[in-house]
Amino acid sequence: MPELKPRKTLFNPELRRRGIYILPNLFTTAALFFGFFAIVQAMQGDFEKAAVAIFISMILDGLDGRVARLTHTQSAFGAEYDSLSDMVCFGVAPALVVYEWALMSLGRVGWISAFIFCAGAALRLARFNTMLEVIDKRYFQGLPSPSAAALVVGFVWVMMDLGVAGADVRWLAAAVTVFAGLSMVTSVRFYSFKDINLKKSVPFVFVFALVLVFALISSYPAGVLFGIFCVYSLSGYVLALTHLVRRRAGGKKPGSA
Repeated sequence: MPELKPRKTLFNPELRRRGIYILPNLFTTAALFFGFFAIVQAMQGDFEKAAVAIFISMILDGLDGRVARLTHTQSAFGAEYDSLSDMVCFGVAPALVVYEWALMSLGRVGWISAFIFCAGAALRLARFNTMLEVIDKRYFQGLPSPSAAALVVGFVWVMMDLGVAGADVRWLAAAVTVFAGLSMVTSVRFYSFKDINLKKSVPFVFVFALVLVFALISSYPAGVLFGIFCVYSLSGYVLALTHLVRRRAGGKKPGSA
């Protein structure tokens, strides 16, 4: 009778000795904290703090993967933990923020709109996790969940900064929420910026341009950030439309009308 190998369970001493890496998971935990903080603030009616907290989660979420790669501390645990954190920060939290701010007054339409966004984030993350080895690294398939979250909470932040009540723009808020949710599950490609080599030397004017960008954001963070993510959320559709027009133009025969 062949010898049975021990199953790899949580009680396996080999797995217990392996442990987890602290540094990248520390950033993921911090991102999760701010995502949960956004939920708490939304329940208390402080939507501006909730929006800012989600933007902070975005920054931390962008750092954890880069820190893991730079320190060679990538792990399957870290990837799964990051995905679960993203679901809270960029799926549940934005849906709850916009629902509490504006969509609640729409009744059934309101919570369905928020659910479309939440489900879109879950499906987007599930698809991303299962297509890591086959997708083009230069592009995301579907709008990334952090960008979709930034679009929704950025809208909330701008409207609050302008003194507009959520009930006054509830239908527009529902439209933005549904658009962001559906954009996450579409097959439209969005540029990922992953092919940019940060180790490569750049002209001095590039560094000066970054300074101007930071100065512009600091002058009016709500409006500038919302504008940036509005442009990015539409860029994929513009790219797809441009590609479609070029393909149709290239398929026409010479001399055809």
